[in-house]
Amino acid sequence: MSKHLIEVTVNGDTQQVDVPARRMLSDLLRDDLNLTGTKRGCETGTCGACSVLVDGEVVKSCLSLAVQANGRSITTIEGLARGDVLHPLQESFVQCGGLQCGYCTPGMIMTACHLLAKNPDPTEHEVREGLSGNLCRCTGYTQIVESILNAAENMRGN
Repeated sequence: MSKHLIEVTVNGDTQQVDVPARRMLSDLLRDDLNLTGTKRGCETGTCGACSVLVDGEVVKSCLSLAVQANGRSITTIEGLARGDVLHPLQESFVQCGGLQCGYCTPGMIMTACHLLAKNPDPTEHEVREGLSGNLCRCTGYTQIVESILNAAENMRGN
């Protein structure tokens, strides 16, 4: 199987990695770079557990080839906190109970990061619509939506 040398910036660190042509981005992150916050769920792009940001856009990493990330910037759940200081979304998910088993949480938070970057003052409907590509089987979404709305308010400084 042919390999390709790619250069990616992951959570601010530029790395060169030799990857097989068919290697999925989720596998690169989890298996090669040991960033296990990105979860493998359905592996069909339906659940959103594998969602990461690539150049600021939400990407389902189980559907993206690692070679497609060559020269791009990737942010995973591990890249949101600054040292011991959680990102406002992470903090809000803890405070508002937006997680239970936690399996979908990284993908939800990464999707919410994208949503709040595009719309810092979303309505409840806009949050629910923004999360439509992410599935959770534990919370019924109420606390997830509350977490995102709370984080948005905190990020706006209210």
